[in-house]
Amino acid sequence: MSLLVVDDLVKTYPGGRKSPPVEAVRGVSFSVEPGEFFGLLGPNGAGKSTTIGCISTLVRPTSGRILVDGVDITRAPAEGKRRIAVVPQTRNLDHDLTVRELLVYHGRYFGLPSAEREARADRLLEEMQVSDKASAKPSKLSGGQQQRVMIARALMHDPQLVLLDEPTTGLDPQARRLLWGTLHELHGRGITFILTTHYMEEADRLCQRLAIVDHGRILTLDTPAALKKTLPGAQVLDLWVRAPEPLAPRLESIPGVQNLERVEVEGDGDGLERLRLFVDPKDGLLDRVLHSVRDGGADLHHVNLAQPSLEDVYIHLTGKELRD
Repeated sequence: MSLLVVDDLVKTYPGGRKSPPVEAVRGVSFSVEPGEFFGLLGPNGAGKSTTIGCISTLVRPTSGRILVDGVDITRAPAEGKRRIAVVPQTRNLDHDLTVRELLVYHGRYFGLPSAEREARADRLLEEMQVSDKASAKPSKLSGGQQQRVMIARALMHDPQLVLLDEPTTGLDPQARRLLWGTLHELHGRGITFILTTHYMEEADRLCQRLAIVDHGRILTLDTPAALKKTLPGAQVLDLWVRAPEPLAPRLESIPGVQNLERVEVEGDGDGLERLRLFVDPKDGLLDRVLHSVRDGGADLHHVNLAQPSLEDVYIHLTGKELRD
C-alpha cells in the first residue's frame, strides 16, 4: 500500500475586491511508496509549497483527497500530523532556546517520555553533525547548520513521512552538497521523503521519482533517467544566436538533427534567439551546424553540447527556462 496518496488535489485561494481567485493547485494526483525519495520540481509559484501545505494539514484543500498511511488527513488531521514531519522553507527555530532544547521540546510536544526524548535528541544531533552546537542558540549557527537542526527536529517524533520544502534555498554550494549527502544517508536508512525544489541538480541527485510541476499542474512524472530518455536525440546542442533571418529551417535540415526547439528568452533578450537542437552527434555534426549558422549570416554568442538534463526536459515541456 502506498504511504501517501494525493488524489485530484485542488486549492483555490479566494480573490479580493480587486483581485481574482488564485488557482494554486489544479487537480494534482500522485502517490509515494514507503522508503521512496519523491520530488516535486518546478519554479516558484508552481504550486509545490501549497501541495506540501495541504499534505501537512497547514493548508485546507478546496477539494480532493489526501491519505497518509490510510488516514484521510482532511477528516483526521491530528492523526495525520503524528505521521508527518515538515522542514519548511523558512528557518523557524526558536532563538530563545538552545539547539538541544529545541529538539527536546519538540519531543515533549509529541508525548515522548523524558528519557526517550533526551536520548533521541543526543542521537540526532550526532547524526546531523551538530552535536558540538547542542548548547548554542540557533543565531550562532551557519545556515547549513540551522538546516540540519531543523531536520533533526523533524525526525524527533519518528515520522513516517518527511516533507522537505525547498530545504537548500539560501545555502552556499558547499553547504548544499553537504546537506544532500546527509539526506542521502537518511534515505538509505528507510526514511520516506518528499522534496520540493527548483534546483535541477538537486532533484536529479536525490529523487528516485519526481513530478515536474508548473502553474498548479503536474506536467510529467517518472524517474529522472526515464524523463531524460523522453527527449529526442542523444545530446542537446544549445545555441544563442543573433541572425538577420530565422535559422531554424536551415538547421533542421542538417543530418543528425532530430528536433529543434525555440526557447522563450526573458525580456527582449537583446535581440538574441535561443535554439536547442536535439541531435545524434555524428562525425562532423558540430562543424556542419556552425557552418550553417555562419552561412545564414548569424552571430554565434554561445554554444553548448551536453547530455540531456532535467532542465532540457522542463524546457521541452514548457518552451521556457525554469523561472525563479
